[in-house]
Amino acid sequence: MTRFPLRPGVAMLGRAAAGLSVALLAGCASLSPDGGLDDVSRLTSERVGQPASFRQDAADGKTAGADRDSQLQTLLAQPLSADAAVRVALLNSPALKSALAELGVSEAEMVQAGRMRNPSLSFGRIHGGGESEIDRGVMFDLAGLLTLPMRSRIEQGRFEQAKLRAAGQAVQLAADTRRAYFTAVAAAQSAQFAEQVRGAAEASAELAERMSKVGNWSKLDQARERAFYADAVTQLARARHEALSSREQLLRLLGLREQGFSLPERLPELPAAPREIRQAEAQALEQRLDVLAARRDTEATASALGLNRATRFVNVLDAGYVNKSSSGAPRENGYEVSLELPLFDWGGARVARAEAQYMQAVHRTADVALRARSEVREAYSGYRSAYDIARHYRDEVVPLRRKISDEVLLRYNGMLASVFELLADSREQLASVNGAIESQRDFWIAETRLQSALNGAGNNEARTNP
Repeated sequence: MTRFPLRPGVAMLGRAAAGLSVALLAGCASLSPDGGLDDVSRLTSERVGQPASFRQDAADGKTAGADRDSQLQTLLAQPLSADAAVRVALLNSPALKSALAELGVSEAEMVQAGRMRNPSLSFGRIHGGGESEIDRGVMFDLAGLLTLPMRSRIEQGRFEQAKLRAAGQAVQLAADTRRAYFTAVAAAQSAQFAEQVRGAAEASAELAERMSKVGNWSKLDQARERAFYADAVTQLARARHEALSSREQLLRLLGLREQGFSLPERLPELPAAPREIRQAEAQALEQRLDVLAARRDTEATASALGLNRATRFVNVLDAGYVNKSSSGAPRENGYEVSLELPLFDWGGARVARAEAQYMQAVHRTADVALRARSEVREAYSGYRSAYDIARHYRDEVVPLRRKISDEVLLRYNGMLASVFELLADSREQLASVNGAIESQRDFWIAETRLQSALNGAGNNEARTNP
């Protein structure tokens, strides 16, 4: 660092005063009233189809907390629907609140970038031999002033990117909650059918044992019935655990401490027809939050590259007002400039690093767009397949099994079929109904994945699959 003291340029005082005025104006940058949460709420509501309000003023913290508790009580007072579960999660999830708190960090960095570095004040006193000398100085960061607009634009872009990331986490929470909801309802429904299968197997095993004792049933057939009963008991235990596990997962996403909520007994019915989506890939590129965030990252990185090129040779430039007082002499006024001389570091490495980061951002954006196109095609194919399978179970498999069951019951009433044939047919009918439940669950989960692929923050099935 080399300093160039220049005295007594009094005309420089006016320039120093102008610099001070600019510094004071730059200090006017302040935090926004909502902290960016209003934009996050809007982005989230547009994609989940639910009202989402994340803003909470500190002055009205108690009122906002009471309103939130009132909404939660209203939503939890009746069996949850999928939309109600999403609303509870958006209102109550501690994980989402933690993610939204990161938005304040980004806004603080944006505001800080819009403010000049504080001036430095220097004071020195030398005395001896009956004389004293006093030096005073005020230094301002001129390099920071010159680059202030560019740095502000860069951090503004970072803040917009942070909003998109926060909205993406909210949308992802909504998708995770819907998947967990449909899984929990289907698991509870399957557990009920598993209980019926166990009851039928127990009755069949008891009847086989009685008939075996009187010689009307072989040991082999009796062993088969007992084996089926043992398998039914095992399947029931697994179904009960799956119901509990899926309910606990939903509980965590809802942000509730206890299982103070109820679920409907059945999954929602299939829609009358599947959705037809035109230009799904273009829609995903326009609306997906991860794609928008990647574009913002590329823009901010490009601006940062321009800043590094602009400050390649001069990165530190300070100027300010100084005066000097000596015993028995008039005060001397002047100015001082502090300039970093690029003797050893010409900024080439810093610029090369910025260029590499920019290319990294460009390729990352291209990769996100490529994955978005692929995921939306895959999600739509899964959605249509799941709908066709669920409709096939509803319209073909279950009615056919019911028809077979009615025919077996008629034959049993006419003494043309044994009770074991009737029990075996009941077990097969229950198995087909359980398959219908699973296909219906798979459809609603596929529908959620399609929404996430079109509007959300990407497909994180490996992390969110129950």
